[in-house]
Amino acid sequence: MIVGVVKEIKPDEYRVGMVPAGAADLVSAGHQVLIERDAGTGSGFLDSEYTAVGARIVDTAKEIFAKSEMIVKVKEPQPVECAMLREGQICFTYFHFAADRELTMGIVKSKCVAIAYETVRDRERRLPLLTPMSEVAGKMSVQEGAKYLERPMMGRGILLGGIPGVEPAKVLILGGGVVGTNAAKVAAGLGAHVVMMDVSLDRLRYLSDVMPANVQTIYSNAEAIKHHITEADLVIGAVLIPGARCPVLVPRSYLKLMKPGAVIVDVGVDQGGCCETIKPTTHADPTYIVDGIVHYGVANMPGAVGRTSTLGLTNATLPYALRIANLGYRKATEQDPGLAEGMDIHLGVVTNEPVAKMFGLEYRPYRA
Repeated sequence: MIVGVVKEIKPDEYRVGMVPAGAADLVSAGHQVLIERDAGTGSGFLDSEYTAVGARIVDTAKEIFAKSEMIVKVKEPQPVECAMLREGQICFTYFHFAADRELTMGIVKSKCVAIAYETVRDRERRLPLLTPMSEVAGKMSVQEGAKYLERPMMGRGILLGGIPGVEPAKVLILGGGVVGTNAAKVAAGLGAHVVMMDVSLDRLRYLSDVMPANVQTIYSNAEAIKHHITEADLVIGAVLIPGARCPVLVPRSYLKLMKPGAVIVDVGVDQGGCCETIKPTTHADPTYIVDGIVHYGVANMPGAVGRTSTLGLTNATLPYALRIANLGYRKATEQDPGLAEGMDIHLGVVTNEPVAKMFGLEYRPYRA
């Protein structure tokens, strides 16, 4: 199979879909690997490192799209990239369709084979290709939130961990999954008072057992969120419903209950976010203020730490890319039902039910 890796063109995106070690594995398995020139430089990987393992450097994304049977990316195809996808071509990347009708319709129109990292499942029903980036985003959410609590950033002027004699910041984390757990570890490690909320009692019991004493677990419902948000200096949205839009847990009316200069970091913004007033922002212009509350809505947070993120992501995605290349996508998805769940749009048909419902499109289950 001819596998193509293009340079990411989303603003401030420094990750790359494949590292040289991954290209080496594909070449060793008998496949051709095309890398767009300078695709890896944002993550610290030089073209010479790819050519040393047998990959070929190509000058333009257009040529890679034209020649490749499978495109391996990081972020969702941008409009110019959607226009270059063709019928039957595999695109293996993050899509997050439920938050983007234009993207969904662009991929439907292309009739490509869209396998989404974020909906692939493993045997334990976990999300193995989402997990590494959720770990990065969870840790970064506290790092960024702490920065924007500073007064020059229009925050409250609060040091997250406080100092002796001065109480620490209060951090409210909505969601106890991978993002929330990593956020809580960092916030607690810095000395903040942390409240984690989730709708799973089993998950709350587990978190209560493993988290330090400055982390409190609370069952999530509207009244509990409304109560705790009034005390929070930093709110982290860590909610995920695989393949679907995030539910709105923080309506705009709650902002008036919050402390002026408090910060909201909504990690789920690329799936609509759990805060009604969140919207996607960029690393170049990451925040805005609504009703006195600082909103941070960067939709590709891990892109800022491109090397760490790329290594973590490709550790997880490479085995799947190899399987697809070795077997073809039909046989690969037939043998691995969890990979088949990543098939969100197939040859112009929406095969992810939440996405179809979100946009009123016809849904047909994918069958390998």
